[in-house]
Amino acid sequence: MYFRLGELFCGPGGIACGAVNAKIDGHPDWGIVHGWANDFDKDTCETYRRNICPDNPDSVVCEDVHTLNIDELGGIDALAFGAPCNDFSVVGKQKGIHGKYGPLYSYGIKALNKYKPMWFMFENVSGIRSANDGDTFSMIMDEMKKAGYRIYPNLYKFEKYGIPQARHRMIIVGIREDQPYDFKIPSFKGYRIKTCKQAIEEPAIPDNVENNEITRQSPTVINRLKHIKPGQNAWTAELPTELELHVKKTKLSQIYRRLDPKKPAYTITGSGGGGTHVYHWKENRALTNRERARLQTFPDNYVFTGSKESVRKQIGMAVPVEGAEIIFEAILKTFAGIEYESVEPNWTASKKK
Repeated sequence: MYFRLGELFCGPGGIACGAVNAKIDGHPDWGIVHGWANDFDKDTCETYRRNICPDNPDSVVCEDVHTLNIDELGGIDALAFGAPCNDFSVVGKQKGIHGKYGPLYSYGIKALNKYKPMWFMFENVSGIRSANDGDTFSMIMDEMKKAGYRIYPNLYKFEKYGIPQARHRMIIVGIREDQPYDFKIPSFKGYRIKTCKQAIEEPAIPDNVENNEITRQSPTVINRLKHIKPGQNAWTAELPTELELHVKKTKLSQIYRRLDPKKPAYTITGSGGGGTHVYHWKENRALTNRERARLQTFPDNYVFTGSKESVRKQIGMAVPVEGAEIIFEAILKTFAGIEYESVEPNWTASKKK
């Protein structure tokens, strides 16, 4: 069976790429195909069309979800949605349901009630558990249950699954109540930790690959990076007085932070000003977008559309392709009745500290 997948807040296609790549060895009759997708950003939608559905560009609806007519999108067997996480991130003010982005998950609930897909996948940052003292996450799960689904939440630490990035995401898989299947969290045992250096250098990035332009760094930034060792940032390095940053607000750990070549990368983000672009462990520069895409496990032939800053944002907001693929393969095996190694769920609704 092939499941037709619909996506809200689809981003550049990290989830979709993982979905269409998902397979069960020896069972070619099981898989996932693209149905429709929606996002509000023009460049993001063009990236998705180019890589996921070049022969069906109209299946990607580029429109603000507030004005999107969900009823006209078309029937689906599965739904993926991961509303913008800004209001749930512990880095921000964590306004949760009271913020601009917090309520957007409700459009996914509307799609569940409208199309009644056989299963769904919801993705967000780990901080969603503590937003509004944990009340928001409990409410979201209750609404999923009321829509008619058994839910299987888990905090996935993707570096444990061989993704070269310490990216922790709260993911809920839901299976429609009339389906006689129980999803199990796929085991991370058997996966080897992959370092950022391995991801970027093995194999070497081809010379003619797209989205690989090097950012020109100012002399000040270059001099600052010369004093920052692998794994250090602007606050932990011993910087000369003239190169120190004078910031009164929160001192974010990723500011001018170099990668540690012996470890997975720290979390790749899609926004932020100077100092947040992720910095090479040896060379005195920020990573190229292609290097960032490698840390998000996009294949080198996955081409991003837009300006360098637009592409940076798209990559940072995406779900790691291979991480999504692992979860989708577990879903396929669940419906195919094929056993696989699993682990106990790892998540708790937590209070904001």
